[in-house]
Amino acid sequence: MNNKMNSEMITASLLGARISRREALGRGIAGAAGLMLANKSLLSSAVETPPAKALKAKAKSVIQVFLWGGMSHSDTWDPKPDAGYDYTGQFAGTIKSNVPGILLSELFPEMAKCADKFSIIRSMTHHNNGHETAAYLMQTGHMPGERLAYPSIGAVFAMFKGYNAGYKGVIPPYVVLTQPQGRFSEAGFLGPKYKPFATGGDPNGLKFDVEGVVGRGITDARQEARRELLGKVNTMSASMQGNQQIALSKEAEEQAYSLILGKGREVFDLSKEDAKLRDRYGRHTFGQDCLAARRMIEAGVPYVTINYPGGWDTHSNHFATMRKQAPQLDQGLAALFQDLSARGLLDSTIVWCSGEFGRSPKVDWQPPWNGGRNHYGNVFSVVVAGGGFKGGCIVGESTEKGEEPKTRPVYPIDLLGSIYELAGIDADAKLPHPMGFDAHVLSPNEPGAKFTTRLTEIMG
Repeated sequence: MNNKMNSEMITASLLGARISRREALGRGIAGAAGLMLANKSLLSSAVETPPAKALKAKAKSVIQVFLWGGMSHSDTWDPKPDAGYDYTGQFAGTIKSNVPGILLSELFPEMAKCADKFSIIRSMTHHNNGHETAAYLMQTGHMPGERLAYPSIGAVFAMFKGYNAGYKGVIPPYVVLTQPQGRFSEAGFLGPKYKPFATGGDPNGLKFDVEGVVGRGITDARQEARRELLGKVNTMSASMQGNQQIALSKEAEEQAYSLILGKGREVFDLSKEDAKLRDRYGRHTFGQDCLAARRMIEAGVPYVTINYPGGWDTHSNHFATMRKQAPQLDQGLAALFQDLSARGLLDSTIVWCSGEFGRSPKVDWQPPWNGGRNHYGNVFSVVVAGGGFKGGCIVGESTEKGEEPKTRPVYPIDLLGSIYELAGIDADAKLPHPMGFDAHVLSPNEPGAKFTTRLTEIMG
């Protein structure tokens, strides 16, 4: 996604319009002057959202750490030190946490120090081993292969905690750091208004070049000059005072410039943070992603997804990749928990960390994998914290070698339903489908939804 595409998406979101880049160009809508000529129908949502049942909310916002590609559960949150070398490979060591009885892989010493702040679901399951279908299942709670393409949990939050809740933030209500994975359409049938704002750039760089907000090589003075010139050549708005489309366009322009030059942009300026705190998060992309996510939560953004840079699809070079990436995940995630807690934000912010599935418990020593782990949806682990989730707990357990759930199988619909409930979103609420199909946030009676139980044992 380039700057122009991101800018158009921001403007469309601010207007509540469903304007794609192709539609914008086809209609001659380019920049603020062109937007003033837009048809009124483009300046409002195409489908009215049905009223939803009001629920009491404990969580105001969510940070999702998506370990795309699927991270090994047995090398991280659910170690099996006695399973033997064919299962543990190079990582047979464990480390005690600050919660009696909870052991983590030796690769996570920082997480072990703050285990009281998060809980681990060790019996997550869905038996789906395809990247795209498993990602869809984990992020929508719906079975893949249906006739409807449902929106992700982030898009649902953008609707119920963002636009429909009178969200006034300058930053769009659903943000992805830094790139969407493209495994499926995050907005589904809700349309482009609910797509995530992908920041692009690298928060660990000398300057966090946010696409569509912070332009490379463009100074604030030059941006201000551009705005002044645009105001001078745009004589149409002055002659159409009182026109609703002009008013909406002007409002969107002011909010867009606030994002580009005002308080919105400041949220992305990590140089305002204390250098020692940045060091605690880690001077690597993931660590600074976590810090940027915390700043966005402070600014009121309802949903932030961190797509782990590089991913965890470790069919080969598994142990080398784990040695490189696990310490960064350990440092960044532990710092996020501790920082949110110290600022009083953890009580109102859900953090959940998971891939679309786990990795095979038994190591594949055969060529060409030579010590890799493959896709594994039979059982894997999820970390949850904050926003009403208790810390220091284990939900369920896997079998002796981590091959299947042994107790308390947890399905995606259970996890997402629990997050929705803590955030005050009715999982039964209807979603607006452009063709009028009956669609709900979650569908407990759909094929494959065997259980619809909430994680009550860790919901405070």
